[in-house]
Amino acid sequence: MRILVVNGPNLSRLGMREPAWYGRETLEQIMDRVRALAAERHVEVEDMQSDSEGELVAVIGRARERFDGVVINPAAYTHTSVALRDAIAACGLPVVEVHLTNTHRREPFRHASLTVPVCLGQVMGFGGTGYLLALEGLLRHLQTEKEKESNT
Repeated sequence: MRILVVNGPNLSRLGMREPAWYGRETLEQIMDRVRALAAERHVEVEDMQSDSEGELVAVIGRARERFDGVVINPAAYTHTSVALRDAIAACGLPVVEVHLTNTHRREPFRHASLTVPVCLGQVMGFGGTGYLLALEGLLRHLQTEKEKESNT
């Protein structure tokens, strides 16, 4: 299996950006943990980060060509991007949304997600560990779907 991990705007600044909210762990450290878990599960993972909405939309749009599923932290685009929502809906892959913080404990504008209604599920509030939980959930979903297909 191949999984794409997509990281949205400002996540490259983790470790120094608002540590009271996001902690001191960098995106690279989080992705190292994701890659280690993926290796244990014999899964290939590719990750990318962009501050550009258009680039994120394009990557999601092409994901079906190479991947079985997607873990995405849309960051601020969660609350604003209809284009990203539509790309997720159209990609034809299971997508799990992840957030480092519990957005419902934050400012009211962060409470609504435009993207989660077209995702398989959402993990939030567990810091970088949320990525591992999202990956585990996605892999279990994919395995269940594979077993269903082989039984028919």
